[in-house]
Amino acid sequence: MSVKVQIIFYSTYGHVFKLAEAVAEGAKSVAGVEVEIFQVAETLPQEVLEKMHAVEAKKAFAHIPIADPKHLADADAIILGTPTRYGSATAQMRAFLDNTGGLWNSGALIGKVGSAFTSTASAHGGQETTILTLSTFFYHQGMVIAGVPYSTKELLNLDEITGGSPYGAGTIAGPKGERQPTANELAIARAQGVHVATIASKLKK
Repeated sequence: MSVKVQIIFYSTYGHVFKLAEAVAEGAKSVAGVEVEIFQVAETLPQEVLEKMHAVEAKKAFAHIPIADPKHLADADAIILGTPTRYGSATAQMRAFLDNTGGLWNSGALIGKVGSAFTSTASAHGGQETTILTLSTFFYHQGMVIAGVPYSTKELLNLDEITGGSPYGAGTIAGPKGERQPTANELAIARAQGVHVATIASKLKK
């Protein structure tokens, strides 16, 4: 019996999408795991995205299908990815989660694995608070929360500035989005995918 992992992200300039790909790569490396990647619907008008210079960046993941909250119940593990907005998830991700009331009412997500990753402009821009804020969704849905264990040695890398924490993978995008995810950050993201998929596999046995 296969284990199904859904990775659902919102990305403005592609940083979170690149982390999502790395998380997916890690999860797929676990035997018997099927991975699907979705993006949440954009809520900003086209003219606003143009002023933000985000239109071109979004073309890189335009092929990723839009997530449907109802399909979350099909997954054994759900991994959410979002940039931070003042230490919390984006409005787009919150709007998606706000549409899961029916799943909460039916208990459809109870016992499934939940995890999250993020992107911030600076090293102290809210990576941990963003993931911790998302964890309230997992708690209310009765899910089992997984992060990144310290067996992931990249978490202890002091040779460079890096995102990521035991709460979840992260990247530092820079104030203008000029910095791309590093090899160290992508390694943490892959480790998160492996860890979540492994736990989901054990829970399904």
